[in-house]
Amino acid sequence: MSKDVLKTIARNKKASHDYFILENVEAGIELKGTEVKSLRLGNVNLKDSWCSVQNGEIFVNGMHIGAYEKGNIFNVDSKRVRKLLMHKREILKLFGQSKQQGFSIIPISIYFKGSNVKVQVGLCKGKKLYDKREDMAKKTAQRTMERALKDLSRY
Repeated sequence: MSKDVLKTIARNKKASHDYFILENVEAGIELKGTEVKSLRLGNVNLKDSWCSVQNGEIFVNGMHIGAYEKGNIFNVDSKRVRKLLMHKREILKLFGQSKQQGFSIIPISIYFKGSNVKVQVGLCKGKKLYDKREDMAKKTAQRTMERALKDLSRY
């Protein structure tokens, strides 16, 4: 299997709905025990997760990796705080930008890159209600245009 093959495990759809994603960074993740086997089965939820920086290290909080069925005593807490593996200067850059008002560091997706598990972390700015409505209006307009073009192409 090639190193460049990406297999997406889960995406945080709520992040793109609630935030403007300004910058994306790839990070490794420190996993224990049977968590990788559980990820291969797709037992992960990024919905309410966020990242925090403490003592020059970045951690992902609130990410739920379900327990592996056949893991018995080797399973760990499904909501535990997990360390992300990034270069110090990348962490400090994200931390400095996130200190601005309204910015957050949010995990956007988790995927396999070759045999390694990677997390795509984004620097995000919160959307207002009118921004969300505007995005939904654009999506519906795009869908109606695509449907109209599909109907025209039939004839």
